[in-house]
Amino acid sequence: MKLHKLICCLVVVMAIYCENLYGQVTDVIVTDSTANQVKPLKFGCGFALSFVGGTNIALSPNLIYDVSNKVSIGGGLQGSYTSIKDLQKTTTFGFNVISQYTPVQKFLTLLEFTQLRVSTKTETPTGEETNKYWDSALFVGAGLNITNKIAIGAKYNMLYDKDESVYTSAVIPFVNITF
Repeated sequence: MKLHKLICCLVVVMAIYCENLYGQVTDVIVTDSTANQVKPLKFGCGFALSFVGGTNIALSPNLIYDVSNKVSIGGGLQGSYTSIKDLQKTTTFGFNVISQYTPVQKFLTLLEFTQLRVSTKTETPTGEETNKYWDSALFVGAGLNITNKIAIGAKYNMLYDKDESVYTSAVIPFVNITF
């Protein structure tokens, strides 16, 4: 059921994105000055650090390539460690593939697929339980470009299952920072 849902979502979203990707005409302006050129390959990094109710540390470096002035594609790695003292420890690592579409300068849409390996150790009265599994997420999101390098917004996990997902909610806020 989950795979069927994923395939249907990918087909619909790719049809929308492919129309925008191949239906564009982009003017190329060549100048002698290199000061105004935009780099097509950008490095970004997301991170999280929290000590409220436990410890949460996450790092997610990525590379984004600007296909045009409106479409970008890329991928990255993700890793996190979460610990609630004397209760549970969770470690995740994996990858993500992302596409972004910017219809106007201040507005950003995104489509992101994430695959994570999850390892959870839970303390129980009878001992420690270990659970390892793969978790998939298909995010559709939107945000605002605060500057050329910073965007904020939210994304929705279309494959979210509250009983199986490593994520605590289907809706996740994001901050994208690129260099």
